[in-house]
Amino acid sequence: MQRRTVLSTAAGALAAAISAPVLAATPARKRSKATVVFIHGAWHGGWCWVPVTERLAAAGFASVAVDLPGHAVGSAFPAGYFDQPQDVAKLTTAASPLAALNADSYRSHVMAIVEGLVASGSGPVVLVGHSLGGVTLNTVGEAAPQLVRRLVYLTALNPVAKPAAGAYFTDPSMSTSKALPLFIGDPTKTGAIRFNHRSTDPAFRAAAKAAFYADVTDEQFTAVANLLTPDEPAAVFGGQAMVSASRWGRIARTYIRCTEDQAIPIAAQDQFIAEADALVPRNRYTVRTLRASHSPFLSRPAELARLIEEAASS
Repeated sequence: MQRRTVLSTAAGALAAAISAPVLAATPARKRSKATVVFIHGAWHGGWCWVPVTERLAAAGFASVAVDLPGHAVGSAFPAGYFDQPQDVAKLTTAASPLAALNADSYRSHVMAIVEGLVASGSGPVVLVGHSLGGVTLNTVGEAAPQLVRRLVYLTALNPVAKPAAGAYFTDPSMSTSKALPLFIGDPTKTGAIRFNHRSTDPAFRAAAKAAFYADVTDEQFTAVANLLTPDEPAAVFGGQAMVSASRWGRIARTYIRCTEDQAIPIAAQDQFIAEADALVPRNRYTVRTLRASHSPFLSRPAELARLIEEAASS
């Protein structure tokens, strides 16, 4: 009996000795790999990132695709949008149900998610923002640089030299944008930058595809148009989004340029990079380039996923 006890104790100790390093190493590996948090652009939702998040999951990365307030299942729609036939005159002047939202609304929403991830041990966090999502990267990075390992701007607005994203709309670098002429209504009256994704006008639909989704199929564009929401709160474009070198500027950053983008032209993308590098010359952007239009999460998901994996691993 004593011999059995000794053998049992020895076997248990040996098993513990063998397994202990493995068990200790596993959580450490998990903690070292960043969780990627995706921020969509105007009129979109977290759904747009699925082709990328699926590929990141296969590579072992956890990710969260955020729905910003007023988007996806939290959407609210202006009068006239769903009328059959559509009442364009009503839609053009209707007050936006999202008018009260602003850049702080987005920042608070994303901050709560990032803080929760870090507190639960799912950090460090890498934030990826597309297009208008760059504003939220600015505000979150400025508010809590200690929570973010890296910021990844995907053909995104990155106000540095001007106070707000909307201030760049009249900049010469945006003069060739095919997106700006497509907005309807007066944002100062409706409270929104409005886009009529339900338009049946062939010329308008062709122009919208050229601006945002030039390199996806017509079938894909039709599917996406049925998921987009019409209003983006005007206050997000006009809200304070400038950053400081001492806070935002200390976070590692990647900018993914899209050379065929007709919404945020390559000249504007390069201007954002240059302004940020001038603000923080000792912590310059890591720059990567895709030959893609404005929405590579649909047209180039595999290539985009590889670039994000690289950014999240560095």
